[in-house]
Amino acid sequence: MTKSYGFDTLQIHAGATPDPATGARQVPIYQTTAYVFRDADHAAALFNLQEVGYIYSRLTNPTVAALGERIAALEGGVGAVCCSSGHAAQIMALFPLMQPGCNVVASSRLYGGTIQQFSNTIRKFGWSAKFVDFDDLAALEAAVDDNTRAIFCESIANPGGYITDLDAVAAVANRVGLPLIVDNTSATPWLCRPIEHGATLVVHSTTKYLTGNGTVTGGAVVDSGKFDWSASGKFPSLSAPEPAYHGLKFHEALGSMAFTFHSIAIGLRDLGMTMNPQGAHYTLMGIETLSLRMARHVENAQKVAEWLEKDPRVEFVTYAGLPSSPYHHRVARICPRGAGALFTVAIKGGYEACVRMVSALELFSHVANLGDTRSLVIHSASTTHRQLSPEARAKAGAGDNVLRLSIGIEDAADIIADLDQALARATA
Repeated sequence: MTKSYGFDTLQIHAGATPDPATGARQVPIYQTTAYVFRDADHAAALFNLQEVGYIYSRLTNPTVAALGERIAALEGGVGAVCCSSGHAAQIMALFPLMQPGCNVVASSRLYGGTIQQFSNTIRKFGWSAKFVDFDDLAALEAAVDDNTRAIFCESIANPGGYITDLDAVAAVANRVGLPLIVDNTSATPWLCRPIEHGATLVVHSTTKYLTGNGTVTGGAVVDSGKFDWSASGKFPSLSAPEPAYHGLKFHEALGSMAFTFHSIAIGLRDLGMTMNPQGAHYTLMGIETLSLRMARHVENAQKVAEWLEKDPRVEFVTYAGLPSSPYHHRVARICPRGAGALFTVAIKGGYEACVRMVSALELFSHVANLGDTRSLVIHSASTTHRQLSPEARAKAGAGDNVLRLSIGIEDAADIIADLDQALARATA
């Protein structure tokens, strides 16, 4: 879109134009694997990246491309690549940057699945991760070495709802000449736009708030277009001749779009972490109401957190929207529309009380997901974070006595009533 539109307009219109063949107003589901070339020269131009178009749906698809354009517009990036899940997006973000022997410095406050992926799975690629408390900026900078290729954190951390000081972390990334990757899943661009705070890349699990209805999995990587990939010799896949694409120098040839095109032409081509067009369609429809849903999520979360904090059956609540939170002072600067709808609550009675409470809840759904319109609960210590050591769980905010709540858009009074009756049964 050429004009400068507001968020509510972009969430409906960005990436979407009436279908030129039929006039269809909603983005069609282009359920096709391949696309007919006009002639041999057209095919060659597409494969040489001299012309933008569609080749094969493992790489690009019109429905998926519309979603990528919409997410990029909402995040203020130059381009986006959509893929099969949030975990896929994390690998896609690192793939053009890393080589065997390289590492990423990551926040110790991350989703348990991300900690697992970075602790173990990426080692199969010859990569590694160092986990640091990002509130300790000196420790963050000290963790960077000659083999570090990225800094990774979440804007609003899952599960605790901690808010990262993105401006301070970006300042460290700038000093050491590395890209900052921010997972913005819990916040969404309606609450936080990490690129405005210095992020190089933004990743999403589109499964969560962007889709908002618990129907499909997906992921996205948004490129700010602002990082100079040729400033050092650390990123040869983008700055040097790329052997995986007939020696093309992506940054030299494609400038600010280098990362995006590399991720499509090589990342999706070779890793195959492709989003399907029907999934993209569901997410496009979900994003149309993103701002409306997020406003209600935040409103409800604030009410629920305030009620829980006053309850004598509760040890603590981690919601950053509460004045008692050590991260409350960051809300106005990092997430000016609110602290999100994801936080943890510690129940008196420990592990067993948490298990009883999960079983007693009626309105809340006990699922391994977040960001749904429904209120959701999970005991992270026995599920999403159980593969971690007790020490690592504690650092991630997933202790044995902690429940993760994802507050939905139901009537707030009904959410509170369900928590009240479940607490009574759990702590009897």
